[in-house]
Amino acid sequence: MGFVRYCAIGLLALGVLSLDTAPSAWAQTAQFDFTAVVQKRISSVVAILTKQMIDQQSEASEPAVAKKFLGRRQAFDDGGRTTLGSGFVISSDGYIVTNNHVVENEEEIHVRLSNRTNLLAKVVGRDEATDLAVLKVDTGTKLEALSWGDSDQLQPGAWTIAIGSPFGFGGTVTVGVLSARSRDIKAGPYDDFLQTDAAINQGNSGGPLFNSAGEVIGVNTAIFTPSGGSVGIGFAIPSRSAQDITDRLNKEGRIVRGSIGVSLQDVTSGVAAALDRPDVKGALVSAVDQRGTAARAGLNPGDIVISLNGSPVQNAQDLARSLAALAPGSEAQLMAERNGRAREITASVVELPVSRDARSTAGRDRRPEGLGMVVAKGGAVQRTGFGEQAALIVRGVDPTGYAAASGITRGDMIMSANNQPVRSPSDLTKAWSEARKGNKPILLGVRRGEEQTFVALGPGASLP
Repeated sequence: MGFVRYCAIGLLALGVLSLDTAPSAWAQTAQFDFTAVVQKRISSVVAILTKQMIDQQSEASEPAVAKKFLGRRQAFDDGGRTTLGSGFVISSDGYIVTNNHVVENEEEIHVRLSNRTNLLAKVVGRDEATDLAVLKVDTGTKLEALSWGDSDQLQPGAWTIAIGSPFGFGGTVTVGVLSARSRDIKAGPYDDFLQTDAAINQGNSGGPLFNSAGEVIGVNTAIFTPSGGSVGIGFAIPSRSAQDITDRLNKEGRIVRGSIGVSLQDVTSGVAAALDRPDVKGALVSAVDQRGTAARAGLNPGDIVISLNGSPVQNAQDLARSLAALAPGSEAQLMAERNGRAREITASVVELPVSRDARSTAGRDRRPEGLGMVVAKGGAVQRTGFGEQAALIVRGVDPTGYAAASGITRGDMIMSANNQPVRSPSDLTKAWSEARKGNKPILLGVRRGEEQTFVALGPGASLP
């Protein structure tokens, strides 16, 4: 009752509530009890681990979450490897949803049920573009499946409940509200996230975000953090897209997307002013693949697409998502503006090759916990005398974090970590976790322009 008490006292002090209205406000606040929802749903939320993690935990002489020190219980940092992430059951015969980045680089994946049973899981399908994956476990008994809710019906201010295994603490429940919808966090062309202030931390990835009725309205996938921990800005893939993608992965094992061979960007206020446009609606065509169907149909760089198949286009991501949803073999009827005049262009839709998916080549932004920077797959980089090597590109830097202190800047290419190539953000996360275990800096090979150097980053990096 402490929280309720202080909320009401604070509202009275601010004059928001009078003494006459306080009792009803107290009654309304007291009814927000999520015990029944949690008790009914928590058994359907699982932890995702590797066999090595399970073996290490079973061999430990003390629980992996705490140790005795001078008569007190003290948590210790195990590099965040007590779990890979979280997941949840979507069918009674053992199909489980999680994030792609939780399982994409793991050869052997295990699922831990709420009763501590560990089961070997196989990957049914993965989709890097939306960061979703479907796993399958065989239990011999039926599991309790969760039901999807309608994320489009949830409005900012509505209650949200996250359940997962942050830092290995299975069955952790946090509660908050929906902060915003349709967030673009610059992770790729299909961004459309729910934002919540329910605490989400490392290990929550892939876990469910519930509404107050206990329906899954999102899949927790990312946080914004300058500190490495939750600061109340978490992001979840809305059920509107997550349900469709996971159903298709379950049935087909992969996602087929439509393409006409264009690159898109938003119409900024500067672009609108330069083109004498009254607003920033539409999608600016920044490049056209000369081998693609859009080029053959007559679409040019600089054109602004204002509608697709009769529906207005709001921005570049709106058009990218709509094009991707079209079936190969269908037609995309575009209304495009060029030099102030509108023209109709019809392009045939073809299957988007995996190698051409904007998230497969440019990568999904990741924020390795504690490094103080956001990275994404940067594709292959030509190195003089060494051929091509996969690298990560730095998308953003926290000015107060380790990366900034070591001189890392936006646009830098991360070529290696502790003298090992980094082909994906998870490679960097693993190297960082190992360095943290030894309480030492991580050594990064960094390329900036034509120059390449090594940078020590982390605790002790600035020591002589």
